[in-house]
Amino acid sequence: MENVQTDPAAGIDTNKNGWINRALNFIEVVGNKLPDPAVLFLVLMVAIWVLSWILSGVSFETLHPATGEAIQVTNLLSSSELARFLSSMVTTFTSFAPLGVVLVAMLGVGVAEQSGFINAVLKKLLAVTPQMLLTPMLILVAIVSHTAVDAGYVLVIPLGGVIFYAAGRHPLAGIAAAFAGVSGGFSANFVPSAIDPLLQGFTQTAAQIVDPEMQVNPLNNWFFTSASCLVVTMLGWWLTDKVIEPRLKSVAIDGDKDDIPVMQELGAREKKAMYLAATVMIAGIVGLIAWMLPETSALRDAEGQLASFGAPVMKSIVPLIFLLFIIPGVVFGFAAGTFRQSKDVIDAMSKTMGSMAYYIVMAFFCALFISEFARSGLGTLLSVEGGSLLAAMDMPGPITLMGIILLVAFINLFVGSASAKWALLSPIFVPMLMQIGFSPDLTQAAYRVGDSSTNIITPLMPYFPLVVVYCQRYVKGTGIGTLVSIMLPYSVVFLICWSLFLVIYWSLGMPLGLQASYTYPTP
Repeated sequence: MENVQTDPAAGIDTNKNGWINRALNFIEVVGNKLPDPAVLFLVLMVAIWVLSWILSGVSFETLHPATGEAIQVTNLLSSSELARFLSSMVTTFTSFAPLGVVLVAMLGVGVAEQSGFINAVLKKLLAVTPQMLLTPMLILVAIVSHTAVDAGYVLVIPLGGVIFYAAGRHPLAGIAAAFAGVSGGFSANFVPSAIDPLLQGFTQTAAQIVDPEMQVNPLNNWFFTSASCLVVTMLGWWLTDKVIEPRLKSVAIDGDKDDIPVMQELGAREKKAMYLAATVMIAGIVGLIAWMLPETSALRDAEGQLASFGAPVMKSIVPLIFLLFIIPGVVFGFAAGTFRQSKDVIDAMSKTMGSMAYYIVMAFFCALFISEFARSGLGTLLSVEGGSLLAAMDMPGPITLMGIILLVAFINLFVGSASAKWALLSPIFVPMLMQIGFSPDLTQAAYRVGDSSTNIITPLMPYFPLVVVYCQRYVKGTGIGTLVSIMLPYSVVFLICWSLFLVIYWSLGMPLGLQASYTYPTP
């Protein structure tokens, strides 16, 4: 008789012939066959070159929406174009919109993280939470932890297990709730973070394929992502307490008690440092507001507006994110003793930039690909023709939007990086949907919903194996199938309900973010 391994969490067959493992194996095989995102951009750029050479001699009747002239594909393999490519390669990379904004924001966030300030705040929030609000607070803290990039994965998720275990609840439910907030709710956050200007840079570059004058605010989805915090928190709360934890009651905790982590309280010095740093942060925010309020404020534009693209405060969003984190981070570091000299602050920045090395390499190839794609005219041709096709299909706007979300959610199973995926998809989706009246802001919001919802069920997500290890501390038999079976309800409910929330949010005309709109004027 065949030996069948049973999923300890859900009683689901997880042997190699089980449906879960067949699906997981398929995803793993397909995902592993995809090249690294940096290589993928290089391959796509070469493909664009070849395609531009083939189509350069074809006359198209498709008219450019801005100029009204017929779109002509440029042969990128011509001698003059190759010379132009080589001579502009450095400036193409250094002027790549997402590069500078992400690195500057991460310098500040990195200091706050390396000093221990962010970790201290997260621990304090969870430690003072009443039992009945433990689940929603854990999920909310997990959502906010996106601000510190990887802090949620390495701190909040294992803390979720520790806190639930200490409260007499099943630790796997705590890990699941935290994982759902950190990764499933990745695009829900009321605190601006590096992901905002990162996606905005790709969106703006893609929109300029059709409209070279288009500007996109880094916080163009801020109001929507802030409101999404409530949606993700409430859904996660209900799923954890009413669906996931009841299913885990029969799962025995058989981990080695000596290896089960214990939540350590903040020391007196850390608490004092945290309160001091938090006071400095709040004072800084109050000072900024006081600076903005006068009608003659230097942060306003010539017409006295704060929310226009020309207003200095709008141009300073990324530096403000940098200052919002670096100043409290430095204060906490010296007060808590994690920083003893100025060199420690620089070392924290250096360590953070070291973690961004891969992003910089990927950004180099991505910048070249996007530039060549736009230069070829293929992006404009594809977007106009695709927009015409969508217009001819005459589908209701919500159906089109839901289709984009589902497509992104599916692609996310194979390409986990949010930046790599949007760099690949934005030059297609953004211009194409602009042709049928969808603003770049709305398209980006739809992307964020689809990109987040399936993070928690794909083993190709870099931190997925780490979460399995967290679970194994408490339940030794936990495997990939176990974790997927636990997280699948979150993924399905988030995808459906969050998508519907975006449609309702849109239908009510609620603002997406700063200087954002829902529509783009069509010819």
